[in-house]
Amino acid sequence: MMDTEDRIAGLQARELRVRTQLAQAPAVERRLVQVRQALRGRPGFLPEATPELATAGLVQRLEAVVAQASPGNRSCAITNRSPLSEQRPAERFVRVTVQVRLRCGTGELASALHALESGSPRVFVENLNILAQRYFYMPGQGKAQSGGLDVSFDLYGYIAPRAPGRTARAAAPPPPQAQPELQPEDAPQPMTGGNVDATE
Repeated sequence: MMDTEDRIAGLQARELRVRTQLAQAPAVERRLVQVRQALRGRPGFLPEATPELATAGLVQRLEAVVAQASPGNRSCAITNRSPLSEQRPAERFVRVTVQVRLRCGTGELASALHALESGSPRVFVENLNILAQRYFYMPGQGKAQSGGLDVSFDLYGYIAPRAPGRTARAAAPPPPQAQPELQPEDAPQPMTGGNVDATE
């Protein structure tokens, strides 16, 4: 009797869990639609098709972000940007990386990093190193500035995989098989008129 009651209680608890999950299904579906829409508006891959073009796009984006954070490069400037050639066999997608070095104020650096990582398409900052400096020189200015940060990091993104080529191709007709070469003894012999016995 106790076993039967335990089974009934277990089935009731299971039914309650199923009903709860079914009741949550519409909310989960709505949330899934929202996430998909957000991902469409924020593509995860760089738009360029080749690493060379993607590298140029990363540099242009970096320059635009720094110019926005510090108009005229008064408080933030790029001192170095160079492509980094690296092979990562474990990664599924092609990665494009630019090594960056900046001289920035604290506020300008925070603004630039936030703009890079929150923009679209997605790019990432890695190996971030920040050194405080008492004096530093800004490009285009004749005298040293007080304070500031010497910043270096890797800026990278991923190239979208290319669509696979058409794997199913029309099968070409097989090449005609070479006929075996006839040997002289195998060649058909001409019929002769002699020795023909035509009997009525």
